[in-house]
Amino acid sequence: MKNIDDFDRKILIQLQRDTDLPLDALGEIVGLSRNACWRRIKALEAAGTITKRVALLEPEHLGLNLTVFMQIRAGAHDADWLVRFARATASLPQIQSVYRMTGDLDYLIRARVRDMAGYDRLYRALIAKVPMGDVSASFVMEQIKDTTELPLHET
Repeated sequence: MKNIDDFDRKILIQLQRDTDLPLDALGEIVGLSRNACWRRIKALEAAGTITKRVALLEPEHLGLNLTVFMQIRAGAHDADWLVRFARATASLPQIQSVYRMTGDLDYLIRARVRDMAGYDRLYRALIAKVPMGDVSASFVMEQIKDTTELPLHET
């Protein structure tokens, strides 16, 4: 873990919840002045602890109603396949996350699509770009918890 103190941790917890929080309000919450908060945020950005600030969107409001987890078994286990796979997944905007896994499958992909037809288009686009050993999918029926907040209370 990078060298962060309790003030940095409190700042990061608040920024994960609302990056638009005014510096005055942030300072009040964490117990620092506005300027001290600003300096710490800039230092956290410079250190790479804060990598970007984004707007989180409601997928259903944009017609992206289906979350799919794709379980992938590699078509080959060599460097060339991995490069092709990484490029293919990076090129498909529906794919939100890609993880190399231990155990029975090689990769786990999380994607957002409009519907089953959207998943089929994603599947066809992916297998056209790189050969797969096996692809299976699971569809989310109910989202119980989904957060972008890291558990900084525990560190």
